[in-house]
Amino acid sequence: MKRRLTEEVILFLTVIKWVFLATVVGIIVGLSTTLFLKILAWSRILGDNYSYYFLLLPIALFLSALMIKYLAPDAEGHGTEKVIEAIHKNSGRIKAAVVPVKLVATIVTLAAGGSVGKEGPCAQIGGGLASIFADLFKFNDRERKKLVICGISAGFASVFGTPIAGAIFGVEVLFVGSILYDVLLPSFIAGIVSFQVSSSLGIAYFHHPLNFVPVFNQVFFLKIVVAGIFFGLCSAVLIEVLKLGSKLSERIKLSKPIKGIIGGFGLIGLTLAFSKQYLGLGLETIQASLQGIKSVWYAFLLKMVATSITLNFGGSGGIITPVFFVGATAGTIFASLLGLDPATFAAVGLVAVLAGAANTPIAASIMAVELFGPKIVPYATVACVISFLMTGHRSVYSSQILAMKKSPFLSVKTGEEIDKAEAEFSDSLTKVLVNKTKKIVFRTNKINKSDFQS
Repeated sequence: MKRRLTEEVILFLTVIKWVFLATVVGIIVGLSTTLFLKILAWSRILGDNYSYYFLLLPIALFLSALMIKYLAPDAEGHGTEKVIEAIHKNSGRIKAAVVPVKLVATIVTLAAGGSVGKEGPCAQIGGGLASIFADLFKFNDRERKKLVICGISAGFASVFGTPIAGAIFGVEVLFVGSILYDVLLPSFIAGIVSFQVSSSLGIAYFHHPLNFVPVFNQVFFLKIVVAGIFFGLCSAVLIEVLKLGSKLSERIKLSKPIKGIIGGFGLIGLTLAFSKQYLGLGLETIQASLQGIKSVWYAFLLKMVATSITLNFGGSGGIITPVFFVGATAGTIFASLLGLDPATFAAVGLVAVLAGAANTPIAASIMAVELFGPKIVPYATVACVISFLMTGHRSVYSSQILAMKKSPFLSVKTGEEIDKAEAEFSDSLTKVLVNKTKKIVFRTNKINKSDFQS
C-alpha cells in the first residue's frame, strides 16, 4: 500500500511539473510566433506594392547567407531539421544566436520572394527559446530535450493553427516509425497553450471545412489508394529535387553568400520564364486549389525547383508550406486526370504529401481533421499512410532516426539517420521469389509432361 501510494504521489508531482513547464514553453513560443508572423505580414507589403520585388532576390539571399555564415551557422536551411539534429546529437542544446538570426534571415528571404515556409523558423525559434529556458534554470540533458521537443510542437501548432497535429508532429518527426510517449503530455499542453496565446494576440488561421459528402464505394476507395501512391511518389520526387539542389550547390566552389547571389538570379529567371506564383509562401495558390481551381500540370514541379534553389543557395525558411503547395496543386492535377472533385483531392494531397515528405502520417491525418473537417478524414488517413510508405526510406529531414523498415522485403539498417539509409532487397524477398519461381517451373513442367503423355 505504501509503495503504491508513493508511486502515485511521484506520478502526480511529475504531471504537475510538466504541466507547468510545458505551459511556460507554450507561452514563450506563442509570443515569439506571434512576433514572427506579424513582422512577416508587414514585410509582405513589399510584394503587394511593388510588382518587381523579386528582383531583390540576389541581394536577399546574399544577406541571408551572410548573416547565417558569420553569426549563426546552425540557422542554415529550413529550421526544423536543425532542431531534430540538436535533439539527437547535442541533447537539445541550441545556441542563443540562432533565434534572432533565424527570424531576420527568414523575413529577408520571404520578403523578396524566396520559396520557403514559415513553420521551420517558428520551430527553431521555439526550440531555441526552450533550450535557453532549460539552460537558465539548470535542467539536465533529458529535461532539456523534452522542453525543446515541446518547442517544436508549440511552434508548429501556433504557426498553422493546428494544436493537436502540432503536438503529435513534435513527437512523431524525430523518429521514423516511433513516437516518444513520455513527451506526449507536455507536447499537447505546449501546443494548445501556444495556439491560444497567438490566437488571443490577433493571429488569424486558415481553416477550410470541405463540402464533402462521403459516399463509400469500392471504386472511390480504390481511387484514394491510387491517390496515396501518387502523392507518395510526389513526396519522393520533392526530396530528390532538394537533394539534387544540395549536390549542385556543393559543386560550386564559392562562398555561401556568393551562392546566394547565383540562386537569386536563378529564381528571377524562373519567375520571368513562368510566373510569380512559385515565389514566397504560395498561400494564394494553395487556397485556390482548395477551392477547386486547377493549376497548370507542372505547378507542383516548379515549386519543388524554386524551393530547392532557395534553401540550397543561401535562403532561410521552412519546408512545410512548400510541401502544402506541392500537395494541393498535385491533388488538383490528379483529380482532373480521373474526373474527380479537385477541391477534395487538393485537401487529400496537402496532408498526404506532408505525411510522406516528413514521415509523419499520424500528425498529417490529424491535421486533416483540424483544417478540413471530420468527413474527409477516413479517406485522407488512408492516403497519408500509403504516401508515407511509398516515399520510402527518405525524408526532407535528413537527421530523422530510422526506427522501422517500411517493408519486410527490404533490408535497411535502423537506428541511424535516414539520410544514411540505403534500402536493398532482403534475403526474405529473394527466398520468396525463388520459391515462387520453383513452383511456377514445377507446375509448367507438370503441365507439359501431362500434354506429352496425352
